[in-house]
Amino acid sequence: MNTTYNDKSHFYGRIWILTALFMLLSVPVVICLYYGAWPEGTAVLKGLLGVAPIFWTVAVIEVFTYGPMLGTGGSYLAFVTGNITNIKAPAALNAMENAQVKPGSEEGEVISTLAIATSSIVTTLVIAVGVLLLSVLTPVLNSPVLKPAFDNILPALFGGLAVVYISKNWKLSLTPLIFLLLFYIPASNSRQIQFLLYIILAGRRVDFSGGGKDYV
Repeated sequence: MNTTYNDKSHFYGRIWILTALFMLLSVPVVICLYYGAWPEGTAVLKGLLGVAPIFWTVAVIEVFTYGPMLGTGGSYLAFVTGNITNIKAPAALNAMENAQVKPGSEEGEVISTLAIATSSIVTTLVIAVGVLLLSVLTPVLNSPVLKPAFDNILPALFGGLAVVYISKNWKLSLTPLIFLLLFYIPASNSRQIQFLLYIILAGRRVDFSGGGKDYV
């Protein structure tokens, strides 16, 4: 992959990352300025101690996990638009698999970026339609008939994604599956144990050297 493309990807990617960070931090700052109300430092610190270690650790893990998988442009785009695990990574991996290209290759870089960009546009359009039709859709979404379906959205989503990769590499799935059955589910009420197990189970093995594509 030529250096010019990588340089431009890093240049514009850093701009968009910093812009997104600035906008996210600007919202609470502007609200505080407008209302003249600022939270106490101890309250902010107490709140950060509860969530920051988890989110910061996961953020670092995701950079090292998804970076080689999604490529330069795809990684920047995915981290700016968000929802990587649920939408962006599956979209990129499926696109590369259908195009029969490997992650980390020049072709994989292009396919991954296009797939993530497309999924971002589609997601934005779906959200926009949902917001515009929120008042119309609210009675339907709150229907008791549909409640069981909405209660099982996440199991259905991750189950569908897992079947594709577990069916190809079932031996690699045994270790995280055993951890889930023995430790994660019984520890569902303990955030500390959940956090440690999440770090273990969040790892994904990607074989860039050979022709196989191993994901766990």
